[in-house]
Amino acid sequence: MHESNRELFWEATIEEVKKGYIEGNESYQCIICEKEFTKGRIYEIGSILYDSRKAVELHIEEKHGSTLEYLLGMNPSFIGVSQVQKELLVLIASGVTDKEIASKVGVAQSTIRNHRYKLREKEKQARLFLAMMELVASDTKKKVNTLDKDTLCDAHKTATTIDDRYNITDKERETTIKNYMDENGAIKTFPAKEKKKIIVLSEVVKNFSKGKRYSEKEINRVLERIYEDYATIRRYLIEYGFIERSNDCKYYWVKE
Repeated sequence: MHESNRELFWEATIEEVKKGYIEGNESYQCIICEKEFTKGRIYEIGSILYDSRKAVELHIEEKHGSTLEYLLGMNPSFIGVSQVQKELLVLIASGVTDKEIASKVGVAQSTIRNHRYKLREKEKQARLFLAMMELVASDTKKKVNTLDKDTLCDAHKTATTIDDRYNITDKERETTIKNYMDENGAIKTFPAKEKKKIIVLSEVVKNFSKGKRYSEKEINRVLERIYEDYATIRRYLIEYGFIERSNDCKYYWVKE
């Protein structure tokens, strides 16, 4: 997370999202896991040397598959499609014909045509919506998430469910952390309200490094320093999509 607790992902432009990285003055940075590649540095990947820009491109391909693959794997609520539409997009992206898609999902080919029509309408609406929002921001000199005296926070991009629990402002976040956590980052009292749980959990997950796999013993050791009932915190981290766990429950990692 960077300043103001906002994920790089939500601040990226459409072109940056398509590429999967942003370009800064001194580095290129993956918007998915936020790994940085310093300009002017040479990176060795598979015994071959690459500049920073090529290195970040190869990183995205190797670590995340592709930006399209990552987007299609996100919660449908974030990408604005239904689960059925998402599954259809996955098949379309794979390059199969409509006849093959119809056969795979067990529907008539005309149904696939109807889905394509709806997706096209959604695409046009999205383009106009983005243009409208940019004009609003330009005319008012502030983005829609900027309130008169505060700013709305973004939900973490791996959230399992998106609802009003994520309607959180910077001020609410700051107050909650102050009330429920001490200066060392330990939890004084775990909140009962869901919105406040999310805020506290978003702070707790910062104790783990992205890209690292933790054994259950390791993750428990970290969480135990933060809160006595570490099993409850671990469960909520998984439930809210901050942490992912292997099927055999042996390994845990920060969900990206």
